[in-house]
Amino acid sequence: MTLADNPQRTVQAGYDALADTFGEWMQRVEGDPWGRYLDELAARLPVDARVLELGCGNGEKISHLAGRFDLTGVEISERQLRLARAAAPEASLVQADFTKLDCPLEAFDAVTALYSIVHVPRDEHAGLFARIHGWLKPGGLVLASLSHGGGPDRFEEWLGVEMFFSGFDAETNRRLVREAGFEVLSAEVEWMREPEPHGDTAFLWVLARKPA
Repeated sequence: MTLADNPQRTVQAGYDALADTFGEWMQRVEGDPWGRYLDELAARLPVDARVLELGCGNGEKISHLAGRFDLTGVEISERQLRLARAAAPEASLVQADFTKLDCPLEAFDAVTALYSIVHVPRDEHAGLFARIHGWLKPGGLVLASLSHGGGPDRFEEWLGVEMFFSGFDAETNRRLVREAGFEVLSAEVEWMREPEPHGDTAFLWVLARKPA
């Protein structure tokens, strides 16, 4: 199997290569709502909450919650994880492919997946939502930014590296989350402007709860 046939290895190699520049690129994105959504999530959590972040990247977003909660971050890229350790020293960080993660049942109060599930093959999305449901305590929350327009599994050049993307349209994503057993609290398409390569772009931001 070549790198081009392997989504996980492609994502890992791509984010390793972007380690020195991706943080600066993210800082130039206009209107990214991630901070607002993490604040909303945090306001709903108990002070001793356990939070699992799927795809923590360079740690900028995970640091928004680190120090307030018992935080575990999972990241496939070794170089991004090295940056995350510096950005969020309070967090427990693990290098792993989160699609193959084995977590105890009902171990977490919240799971977050910010801009990470779009790097997972489409036929794995429903199963991933079901596994997240199992990892959450009753009443636990999931916050995820998902594709809103959809598109088949594909490899493409992105920010100068080869990257893998996939996703469903917004209504399909809402349905998959509900079918995994969640109550959808909000599911809004949010627009922002990337400096490159796409300009105006949008994601479906889903906040959902596992019934108590």
